Amino acid sequence: MTITRNLDEESSEYNKEAKTHFENDLILNWYPQRILKRIVSGLDILELGIGHGYTPLWFAENAGKHVVVDGSTVVIEQFKRTHPGYSGKIIHSFFEEFDSDDSFDYIVMGFVLEHVDEPLVVLERFRKFLKPTGHLFVVVPNGKSLNRRLGHAMGMIDDLYSLNSNDLALGHKRQYCLDTLRQDIEQAGYEISHQEGVYLKPLPLHILQGIENADQNFQALMEVGIDFPELCVAMLVEAKLASL
Repeated sequence: MTITRNLDEESSEYNKEAKTHFENDLILNWYPQRILKRIVSGLDILELGIGHGYTPLWFAENAGKHVVVDGSTVVIEQFKRTHPGYSGKIIHSFFEEFDSDDSFDYIVMGFVLEHVDEPLVVLERFRKFLKPTGHLFVVVPNGKSLNRRLGHAMGMIDDLYSLNSNDLALGHKRQYCLDTLRQDIEQAGYEISHQEGVYLKPLPLHILQGIENADQNFQALMEVGIDFPELCVAMLVEAKLASL
């Protein structure tokens, strides 16, 4: 398979000057901690995508071996410059072309499937890198989040599955909901064993930031959102290889 997409063109959104930085900081420091609560420390982790550079640090610190695959040379070099102490291994490759003789206890696809041309191809390809007893973790944005549902009801969003300007700037190809995410994961040969929500957002960010005790409020929104994946800004699922 030949991939011609230039991921470097999207790299400008993966820095602290991007308008989405506050919520990125919130979400990308939250979900790896949620995953780490569900795994055994010291085992091997394969991660897809450096993204904003938060999650490799969380996972490398808790893994026996941490390997991260990324298709953008710009993102890789930016991460290396800003995190010279990173202890894992970075491999430059498109996900669809990545290959390895190693297998891993955990594979993490954090905010990946909304970017790729063919999510099923990626999900199916990485089955062979997961140990028989291993676990896959997937995190994606939720097109049917509470804030998007409210925007749709107010006429601000024409379709819950449509992509806005920020989605396009980030290179998003699709909006997921809990049903479509489950469908892709199960069709690719996995069984979902756990699901939870990431960040319940009932009001626009500028209003939430203006509320008294805003820090405690954001923490509460993260905690409460765990039980409502169908309404949260993002969804986290854990899966294992399906039984034959």
